[in-house]
Amino acid sequence: MTDTSASAASSASAAQRPTAVYVHGIGNKVRPELLKSQWDQALFGKDMGDASRMAYWASLRYETPLPDFRSDPLDGGPGSAAERVGPHGAEDPEEFILRTLGEAHFEAGERSGESPPGPVPEDALTGWLRNMVYLADTLAESGHDEGPGPGEEPLPEVLPLPRPARKAALRLLVQHTFKDVYAYFFGGDGPAIRDVLKKALDGLDSGPLVVVGHSLGSVVAYEVLAELRREVQLLVTVGSPLAITEVQDRLARPPAVPPGVLTWRNASDLRDLVALDHTLRPEYAPADRITDLLITNDSENHHNITQYLANRHVGEPVQRLFH
Repeated sequence: MTDTSASAASSASAAQRPTAVYVHGIGNKVRPELLKSQWDQALFGKDMGDASRMAYWASLRYETPLPDFRSDPLDGGPGSAAERVGPHGAEDPEEFILRTLGEAHFEAGERSGESPPGPVPEDALTGWLRNMVYLADTLAESGHDEGPGPGEEPLPEVLPLPRPARKAALRLLVQHTFKDVYAYFFGGDGPAIRDVLKKALDGLDSGPLVVVGHSLGSVVAYEVLAELRREVQLLVTVGSPLAITEVQDRLARPPAVPPGVLTWRNASDLRDLVALDHTLRPEYAPADRITDLLITNDSENHHNITQYLANRHVGEPVQRLFH
């Protein structure tokens, strides 16, 4: 083979290589290079170099990244439970709901330049917020501090924390989830966040494409792919709120599998507050392109991205495209 033909063959091979594009979820994150590496390690067990990209939008909402290797309190990793107790665990649930809604609306108004902000929209995802809060409190109470009584079966472990810390940790996830989603839909953050993913997809027109979205990142991935209508070999969503009716009502397009998506795998833990509703197939046609999966995520808040990506039902279909 001549040098020219070898070079052409190498270029053709490179053009056909698959690429994974990640879209992270709610809350602040570590710097983008480190976050991409963490997702690579969880999903593939190694750094993937230019075979993966991170659509990093946290910098649009947070001034500075989290310190390297600091436990992310919103990702269910190990951390100081005492730091998370604060007022959240002791507050009446309805008071917590009203305060969270008010803070989300005020912050969204500030970011969009509306000061003072107008009234809260009637379709402001309040029902979803209420359901998340009450499920959070139920999960917190389900983790007994004492063992089972005589003749009782032990309950599945929910969180390895004292009850007040469990409630606070779960309510913290609810609060940040709601505020980020509210800002996305009502605070004007949506277009800029979607642009981050569009830029990450630039130039990926040849080899097979895998898009992985976590939490709010799954909404971003869905909306961008529905708009661009580009071919995607595999869409993976984990811990996604896309099955929530109130979230579906805010989407730019009616629920349906994005035209270019060939296969969609949607995974969640039954205890994941952000997912809450776990089946996309009834609403997103054609249903035969979607596989809904219930898997185990035993992180503190059952929403941790590392545990989702490391689950074989999530990881193996992605890995097969890269072998």
